[in-house]
Amino acid sequence: MKKTAAVDHPIQNLLAVRWSPYVFNEQPVPVADLRSLFEAARWAPSSYNEQPWRFILGQRGQGDVHGRILQCLAEPNQKWAQKAPVLVLGTVVREFVRNGHPNKAAQHDLGLAVGNLLVEATARGLHVHQMIGLDPEAARSAFSIPMNAEALTAIAIGYADKTGAGDPALAERDAKGRERRSVSEFVFGDRFGESAKLS
Repeated sequence: MKKTAAVDHPIQNLLAVRWSPYVFNEQPVPVADLRSLFEAARWAPSSYNEQPWRFILGQRGQGDVHGRILQCLAEPNQKWAQKAPVLVLGTVVREFVRNGHPNKAAQHDLGLAVGNLLVEATARGLHVHQMIGLDPEAARSAFSIPMNAEALTAIAIGYADKTGAGDPALAERDAKGRERRSVSEFVFGDRFGESAKLS
């Protein structure tokens, strides 16, 4: 299965080979790797160095957190995510700790932290699949998330099952090529919608 991006301009190979599978095998992720993934997240930039991300970690076969996270996911996500050996809830604290004012960058900064995490995961031969399909209030109840915070995304971490075993429809999705808009479609110059000149 060739999933390397067909890039128009040179980029780092880790970014070109990263992709998000639906079919995971059940091989556990070494704890040392998980530590390094969250260490990478730790060093992401954030507004005023607030670091508004908080992660709830569930490992299959270790307590019930994995199952409790699974129950917070939208049903279509539950079907495939149950096989991932690691499930994580990515939450944001929406207020600055120092003054209680709203942090408009909180979601953005969670994204930066997860971006670091997934690059580190790719470097270690792991795959990450992010999900927005979850019930934040179910997560709040299940994990006592305070009112100034919210479970925003769920993250499956593990090893892609490239054998095509299991659900054929999901395996077919994983086998599809990767597509993206061209740079000219989202980098603008004079006004929104007009491509910037990058020559």
